[in-house]
Amino acid sequence: MTAITSRTLVPAAALTVALLMSACGRDDPDALVASAQDYLSRNDAPAAIIQLKNALQSRPDSAKARLLLGQALLDTGDAQGAETEFRKAQDLGVPPAEVVPQLALALLRSRQYSKITSDYAGQRLADAQAQANLQTTLAIAWQRQGDEAKAQGSLDEALKAKADYAPALIEQARSKVRGGDVDGALAGLGQIPRQSSVGAEALKLRGDILLHNKRDADAAMAAYRDALEVKPSYVEGQAAIVELLIFQGKTTAAAESLQALEKAAPGRPQTLYLQAMLAYTKGDFKAAQENVQKLVRMAPESARALELAGMTDLQLGANAQAEASLAKALQLNPGLAMARRGLVTTYMRLGRLDKAIATLPSDIDGNDRDPGMLGLAGQAYMLQGDVDRAQRYFARASRLVPNDAVMRTSLAVSHLASGKGDAALGELRSIAASDEGVVADMALINALLQERKVEEALKAIDLLEKKRPADVLPVFLRGRALLLKQDTAGARKAMERALEIDPGYFPAAGVLAVLDNAEKRPDDARARIEAAIKRDPGNVQAYMVLMELRAANGADRAELAGILRKAVDGAPSSPIPRQLLVDHYLRGGETKEALAVAQQAVAALPDNAQLFDALGRAQSANGEHNQALASFNRMAALQPQSPVPYLRMAGANLIAGDRTAAGQSWRKALEIDPTALEAQQGLVRLAMADRKSGDALAMSRTVQKQRPKEAAGYALEGEIHVADKAWDKAIDVFRAGLKQVPASGELAVRLHEVLVTAGKKSEADRLATEWQRSHAKDATFPLYLGTRALAAKDLPESLRQYERAVALQPNNAIALNNMAWIKGQLGRDGALADAERANALAPNQPAFMDTWAMLLSAASQHARAVDLQKRVVQLRPQQLEFKLNLAKIYIKAGQKDAAKAVLDELAAAGARFPAQAEVEELRKAL
Repeated sequence: MTAITSRTLVPAAALTVALLMSACGRDDPDALVASAQDYLSRNDAPAAIIQLKNALQSRPDSAKARLLLGQALLDTGDAQGAETEFRKAQDLGVPPAEVVPQLALALLRSRQYSKITSDYAGQRLADAQAQANLQTTLAIAWQRQGDEAKAQGSLDEALKAKADYAPALIEQARSKVRGGDVDGALAGLGQIPRQSSVGAEALKLRGDILLHNKRDADAAMAAYRDALEVKPSYVEGQAAIVELLIFQGKTTAAAESLQALEKAAPGRPQTLYLQAMLAYTKGDFKAAQENVQKLVRMAPESARALELAGMTDLQLGANAQAEASLAKALQLNPGLAMARRGLVTTYMRLGRLDKAIATLPSDIDGNDRDPGMLGLAGQAYMLQGDVDRAQRYFARASRLVPNDAVMRTSLAVSHLASGKGDAALGELRSIAASDEGVVADMALINALLQERKVEEALKAIDLLEKKRPADVLPVFLRGRALLLKQDTAGARKAMERALEIDPGYFPAAGVLAVLDNAEKRPDDARARIEAAIKRDPGNVQAYMVLMELRAANGADRAELAGILRKAVDGAPSSPIPRQLLVDHYLRGGETKEALAVAQQAVAALPDNAQLFDALGRAQSANGEHNQALASFNRMAALQPQSPVPYLRMAGANLIAGDRTAAGQSWRKALEIDPTALEAQQGLVRLAMADRKSGDALAMSRTVQKQRPKEAAGYALEGEIHVADKAWDKAIDVFRAGLKQVPASGELAVRLHEVLVTAGKKSEADRLATEWQRSHAKDATFPLYLGTRALAAKDLPESLRQYERAVALQPNNAIALNNMAWIKGQLGRDGALADAERANALAPNQPAFMDTWAMLLSAASQHARAVDLQKRVVQLRPQQLEFKLNLAKIYIKAGQKDAAKAVLDELAAAGARFPAQAEVEELRKAL
């Protein structure tokens, strides 16, 4: 028997009392609510939920229990459940100041942004803090819908209600960062006291800004550590430290810090994410996949979780899974750079070059912050066959240096760009031979193809194939090189081999279709592409190739539109076919069809800036100027750092006749990009129209300073003097420009024109002779002289100049068309061949088709001439000159009744068609 002491009695007595109180508390709703409040004060929301649900079983109409249950559910992430409870609390009479801000927050957490703004934009709460809380939530909701102006208005209201309301100051800082005012954002965060309820969050945000916008990792780390000093249990701060250590490659330190996070927040999404990220960084992709799959199951709508899942799948070769995860991640958060790089890489592996290029950032041509993305852009355009553009991207990738091999590769490419060709190629060969990666190989192959050193490129491709023996890429590149060598049989063999390796690799199928078509087998080409579309209905690139093939083989506008509509149906999530269909209708003058397609496009893809661009242009073409401006404003919200939306607004304002607004839009574009040439040119034109030559000259000289080795600034200043008829000043400026840009055919042409206008013909003739002697490879000047002679009806001289231009630019369709017309007029040989070539190079161009049809008629090929000219009229029904030519072709073909019908239609047009005398003469001759 154990002795009983007073020390052993105390716990027993206490336990008895606790049990008795617990038994009573289960039936007392007030006690349960009080207990729940205690749990909430200690951040134990799950325990609070149990107590509150027990209380509501006894008293379901308890407004306080409903309100607290909503708070507890919100704390656990159940936003929908919280919304339900807050609405019940509201119905039970909880004052608006207590429930409305929390209800709005629940809607925000469940992404019901439009619901928040429609229900609460006009709400006014009596309590200042509650009003500030609600307005801050409204600001976030407006921003998520792309309306920065209304978001800022709500933030202003929040700070008006409570000037020191810290959550509003945090959102104000985020707004400033989005607008590019990083220093202003940091200053605003400095106003938030460290010990405020969101002090740790403010310090963490400060760290994020210092890291991502100032690129100061040390200062960011100091801010994150400050956040933990303020609130040691702040999980987000702990996670930020671990993530930054991983980013810096300090995996040992990251693992140590992660252990503390694992203890503080085991199994939490952030913990799982960082466990997966650390494993990914160490190259343990299986472990990364295991953790990230748990995370995605827990948070299926987390963009960063999907990003990491996709990148892990990409490393493990699961391309289809990688595509799905990365595409969804970017849909949720378009700003994820790693996801974008990964998706571009995935599409290239899958042969979806159209999607790879479309996935590149919209500002890729003006953004040098991400060398990895620039390198991918180079690879994508290289695979597409655009080696010049690819080389420009490879050259720009030298700005940041992730590792030695990439640094040396980028430096070698920059040497290529500066003219050190042989040395640079030697550097690239050395890197490619010593580095396991393929960036140097790709840059080397591209450089060799650009310089048309095909045999050397083929050797470099052999080396790439040794590194990637089972990869389709080297085989495809070999086919590209053989095409450049004009070895079509070898190219065909390579592309067929590529399809043996990967039957779904469309770039190879596309090249084979082009070869089929070139060998006069258009049906085989079409069948090949249609088979690829059947295999992969979402392959936009396949539809584009089919469209090009059909256009080259004479398809009319309706058929081409049909192909684009099938592309829209096959790839409903891609903006490309929708945008192309809008452009197709706009080019053909079918503005109502363009508008309908654009409206459907933005309804289907409401967050795509390019589609709002298309919609705005379609609305403008239909005279809907206010709607167009609204669309361009939406585009600006989606692309806040791009000047393009404001350039579009300026154009729409000009069409509407509002020159003042156009000027404001151009100035806004220049605030974003001070070198935006289109805006500078627009402001010069406005200043000239207002006879403000001083302002115009100042702008033109700014352009000259910004672009000292380009013609644009000198051309602008020269045009200002031409408008003032100050011929000598214009001549001096154009001459000065030619000293800075000696090869500018544009400046030479303008100088010649001004010399002629100023009556200095001998100087103009000397310029023409000297320019063509010293710039024998410049096609601009002979094209200009040919057009000038054509206008003067000097057909032999015009023909001589066009022949010179075509010798320099064999694929210049305009020059070929004009040559064909002149030869037809002069009775020279080769007119029909030139016309056919012009139409092959630029199919479905009514002016070129008209020339070709008239020449066919002259050659007595009446049936072809009639069919062709009927298509011309179908393409441009409002251009009555084409109908007159159709009548003439009918007459030569002996189809007098058809000719009479067309001539009668022209006669009925009356004054709308000035060539009535010729119409009447032809009618009399029938």
